[in-house]
Amino acid sequence: MNISESSAGLGPLLPLTSFENVLLFLFSIVLATAIIFINASVFIAIVMNRSLRNENRFMYMLSTCLSDIGTGVSYYYAGVMDVRDYYDSPTRTYYIALTFLGLSYMAILAAQSDRYHAVSAPFKYSQRMTRNRTLLIILAYWVYGFLIVAVNNLVPMGVAKSVTFLAAFVSNIFSIIIMIGLNLRLFVIAKFQLEREPPSEERDNKRASIYLIIIVAVCFLIAWLPLFLHVIACNFTGTSCYPFRNEGTDPLRILARLNAIITPSLYIRGCAPLRSSVMTKVWRIPCYKSKG
Repeated sequence: MNISESSAGLGPLLPLTSFENVLLFLFSIVLATAIIFINASVFIAIVMNRSLRNENRFMYMLSTCLSDIGTGVSYYYAGVMDVRDYYDSPTRTYYIALTFLGLSYMAILAAQSDRYHAVSAPFKYSQRMTRNRTLLIILAYWVYGFLIVAVNNLVPMGVAKSVTFLAAFVSNIFSIIIMIGLNLRLFVIAKFQLEREPPSEERDNKRASIYLIIIVAVCFLIAWLPLFLHVIACNFTGTSCYPFRNEGTDPLRILARLNAIITPSLYIRGCAPLRSSVMTKVWRIPCYKSKG
């Protein structure tokens, strides 16, 4: 099927002939809009606040928000329309939509490693992890993500499937193990190691930042593990990775996109300086100061 034919036949994710289908169609639009709104709010709040920009952990938040904005924008197409985002599908996004999801994953993993390094070896961290090095790490995984996009679109389909499967299988298994291991280690540090330090605002800030990234990583695993395991299983068995009609009707893919709302919401809820910046500088809630 050529591009003109696929474009002419492209319609809503389901025929709008029943109340349930209309509700699902509206849900997809609301989901895409909410993803963009909440992530753009956090992104703008960090950019507008110099004190937030001076901390490395907020650079990873910026990266997460930027990739999740890409997820929201792409979902207006991949989730609202009748799209199967797969190699040989005429409605595919050429691996771009999936890459935005993967970039969020890499940002959370990098942020976990950053918090672990910052708390376990604060002096070495302050010497090694300068702003430029942090930005280089972020740039590296963005370049890597779109390098995979280029490989998938330039090589034959069979090679692309093999490369993607092997890379996804190895990287996902190892990174999930690392993410779970870092979560456990960070929890031990927050629960026991920081207790030995004298009470101070710095200690409380360290603990809050650790608990925040732990919760973010746990929610990410809950939202993503079902899809990860499903894709690995269907690649091993050679069955279709699309048991449902399209992206917008697949609960596993919807769950993965919901994480793009959960993550920035947790950032706002768990970080008081960021919450204040969002409320006062972005949303401009006049009564927030009197409440806080």
